Amino acid sequence: MAERVLVIGSGGREHALAWKLAQSPQVQHVFVAPGNAGTADNGKISNSAVLVSNHTIVTQFCKDHNIGLVLVGPEALLEAGIVDDLRAAGVRCFGPCARAAQLASNSSSSKAFLERHGMATARWRAFSSPQEACRFISSTDFPARVVRARGPAARKEVTIAASKEEACRAVQEVMQDRMFGEMVVVEELLQGEELSCSCVTDGVTVASVPPAQPHKRLQEGEQGPPTAGMGAYCPVPQLPEALLEHIRGAILQHLVDSLRQEGAAYVGVLQAGLMLTKEGVKILNFKCQFGDPQCQVILPLLKNDFYEVIQAAIDGKLCSCMPAWSENRTAVCVVMASPGYPGDSDRGTEVTGLLQAEALGLQVFHGGTALKDGRVVTSGGRVLSVTAVRQDLMEALAEANRGVATIHFQGATFRRDIGHRGLWLLRQPLALVYKDRHVGAGTREVLSHLPQTSAVRGTRAGGHSGGGFAAFFDLKASGYHDPILVSQTKGLGPKLQVAQVCKRHDTIGQDLVALCVNELLAQGAEPLFFLTHLACGKLDAEVLETIREGIAEACRSAGCAFLGEEVTEVAAPCPPGHCELAGFVVGAMERGQRLLGLQRAQEGDVLLGLGSAAVPGRSFGVVRRILLTSSLHCSSPAPGSCGDTTLGDVLLTPGKTFSPALLPILRSGHVKGFAPTAEGLLGGISRLLPEHLSAVLDALSWKIPEIFCWLYKEGNLSAEEMAQTFPCGIGAVLVVQKELAQHVLQDIQRQQEAWLIGKVVAPCHTGSHVEVENLAEALQLSSPQQLSSSRAETQPQPGKRKVKVAVLVSGAGTALPGLIGSAREPGSCAQLVLVISNRPGVEELRSAARAGIPTRVIDHKLYGSRSEFDSTIDRVLEEFSVELICLSGFMRVLSSPFLRKWKGKILNASPSLFPHIKDGNAQQEPLESGFKVEGCTVHFVLEEPSAGAAIRREPLPGDSEAALEQRLQEAELRAFPPALQLVASGAVWLGAHGRTCWRRQRQEQEEGSGEAAAAPQEPEGLRAEP
Repeated sequence: MAERVLVIGSGGREHALAWKLAQSPQVQHVFVAPGNAGTADNGKISNSAVLVSNHTIVTQFCKDHNIGLVLVGPEALLEAGIVDDLRAAGVRCFGPCARAAQLASNSSSSKAFLERHGMATARWRAFSSPQEACRFISSTDFPARVVRARGPAARKEVTIAASKEEACRAVQEVMQDRMFGEMVVVEELLQGEELSCSCVTDGVTVASVPPAQPHKRLQEGEQGPPTAGMGAYCPVPQLPEALLEHIRGAILQHLVDSLRQEGAAYVGVLQAGLMLTKEGVKILNFKCQFGDPQCQVILPLLKNDFYEVIQAAIDGKLCSCMPAWSENRTAVCVVMASPGYPGDSDRGTEVTGLLQAEALGLQVFHGGTALKDGRVVTSGGRVLSVTAVRQDLMEALAEANRGVATIHFQGATFRRDIGHRGLWLLRQPLALVYKDRHVGAGTREVLSHLPQTSAVRGTRAGGHSGGGFAAFFDLKASGYHDPILVSQTKGLGPKLQVAQVCKRHDTIGQDLVALCVNELLAQGAEPLFFLTHLACGKLDAEVLETIREGIAEACRSAGCAFLGEEVTEVAAPCPPGHCELAGFVVGAMERGQRLLGLQRAQEGDVLLGLGSAAVPGRSFGVVRRILLTSSLHCSSPAPGSCGDTTLGDVLLTPGKTFSPALLPILRSGHVKGFAPTAEGLLGGISRLLPEHLSAVLDALSWKIPEIFCWLYKEGNLSAEEMAQTFPCGIGAVLVVQKELAQHVLQDIQRQQEAWLIGKVVAPCHTGSHVEVENLAEALQLSSPQQLSSSRAETQPQPGKRKVKVAVLVSGAGTALPGLIGSAREPGSCAQLVLVISNRPGVEELRSAARAGIPTRVIDHKLYGSRSEFDSTIDRVLEEFSVELICLSGFMRVLSSPFLRKWKGKILNASPSLFPHIKDGNAQQEPLESGFKVEGCTVHFVLEEPSAGAAIRREPLPGDSEAALEQRLQEAELRAFPPALQLVASGAVWLGAHGRTCWRRQRQEQEEGSGEAAAAPQEPEGLRAEP
């Protein structure tokens, strides 16, 4: 059923958000509040006059209009806690909580956060006295010329002074009448290349967004006063993958992890303003939403459904729906502003030429516009954002400027040089960071103590060291006559971070070489030489030499020369031992050789899979999320091992280099296509298929390594998520003609494991480009023995549908971790699909988020009656198709209508008392009356409590009154998970008489009765009597 969506805000960013959401077939209508002329009655989009500053009114609007999703643009509203309030009322909302939003709204708070977590930023200090601020500015040995302050309505004052004297005057002006608050931040003026790097996150997983470059100054040539943005383009060219991986892992992922550690899990879009300085990447500022105008160039490049991405992030399952971005496309946005901007600007001026601009194939996003007598007029500073998406930057820039020329309003201010910086970058050598690379004294000392080995290692003829990072390669010496060169560069991504945690550096060099070389093979090229770049904090010589030896060994195996490496020491805040590693390989092929091409695959062709136990680097975002919630650690024995191998060792198994075995076969003419699967099984195979063809694989046809089975079960992933994220034991795939398949397969099997895994077919009826049959079954069959644990009481049937369970909490319970672990075990009959709390910020919500379980906060204080509160919970439970409810420390009394509706479907744990109270409520009896706590009983919750509704009783060992509460919690943790499994499996249910019924499965199977016991029977060990 299509949803209604509310976007809060009135700028160009909010127009772009509404425009993208309206493209989703799952969205029925998008309301924008208050909106602008561009969002007024525009197809599926319309404006709303709801008062967004009053959160109660917004909440009521959402209920009255059946709003299924809310997006909040203005940071002032995020800081004011609108997301917290909407979520508490049961409204799904995409954006950070108030505490997390302070990262963008409070300069001194965000700077202190960065310092606490060792992240590089400009040097700074906060002041409440203008005199102290000026003394600091005058005394520093660095250019302290950026003054940040904040005024009413979230207005920010940022002054970039030309001199220290001007900076002092700016401090005096902004603090003179205190309109910008009691605090001012003075910071260092950084020099370098400015970038905006964003991500979508569910609080654990980070999905990177293509980097954009905004133009902040009002006038061309970066002159004039700073603004919120006069234009932007995306993506920024010539950025090395190693740099992007560093930004994603060491900055964006680090930020999200640090916020979660501080109890402010971040769900939404996080944008970091960065400066590429000579000392490394430094953080300028943050936004808790896409920037404006960056949003207007980012969203047009998003290929998949924005609504689905948002829903996955809210549900904590972003890894299953990662955003995909258009390749070989560039977006440019030029902002048109009113005269007087960034100060007071004119309003009410008519805007013309909008239809002519849109007729050029451009998207015009409105900002400061309004409708007056059917005409579009200006109503703010930045009026329009004219966006063009074309094949390259130069074409997009020309089209955007052409569109601006067709639009007219009096005094329009705009820049004609948006994107010119990107054109300059395109003319520069690859990797700007190498231009002014910084190698610190510590790294130089390490290098001076390394063994003096040759820079050229490997078995390749033709390589000669040129000193440092340069080298020569003689193609004729390698036997080439008329070669074409092919190159690849790759980084390891999050896998490197796990290697650092495990202190295992001997495999990462091999992994990097395999990643680069296998991509060359996909083009039919032979690898010639390899170079690497290592960026690190304080590095020891042993680690560096271990990495170098791994690379050299892998190059020898691949048949290419290792020419050398570059080592860069990054800025001081980088943790010791932390490093980023990137590789660069160059290969060649004779001009007459036929390239492997997509157009050659035909229906009926066969797919061959090459075996590999490696988990590729791109999958480690999901691996890290699983490790966060797993009971196993990197040092734990590996699944399926005898204790001699750790989980970390298995996860760090390097990828295979296929060049020695495959190169003769690839050049034989028998292979139509080859692709590695480092981007997941589906992604690798999709590269081999033309648009009009599909592929069907049978997962039972190859051996799946046990590590993938463990990830499947421990991460509670679906088969589809596994195929999208992991290669599942297939390192690469070949397309061959059916008649030649056995011949090619036998040639490969002489050197390594390979299987016939599928075939090329007409488009699948499911609509999927690649279909993997029997994957769930194969993952179950290959699962390691020590991970399977069956409970004799439940004896679940294989393949039985799992019962959907919700847990209600208030912050006082202890059973949730046990319930999560129980639901994840093989053979579990229960699936935890939702955690609801009536209090925000409790630990159970964070535990659920780490486990990837959706959460909701429904604050009872916001409801006028208990029945209204219960009705909201009931509606959310139905939304998630919940079948069973567990109460874990839930401190609210549920109403009679709610209990009647969910009779026999609510479980709770209570103290067991002695003497036993017949048909009494044990929880409400005072212990002072002579009753003794004997244990913990899990029972069905009824309107009239009854001892006959007990499911499982756990005795309470020991007799220490001081430790009574702790022992009760331990007993509840032991009793609740198996009780849930008993009910979910159907072994226990509540009879019509209000007493527990017990299905003795084993006895029925042995006697062949096939019938459930008609009379209720109390399970053994559950009797309340001592």
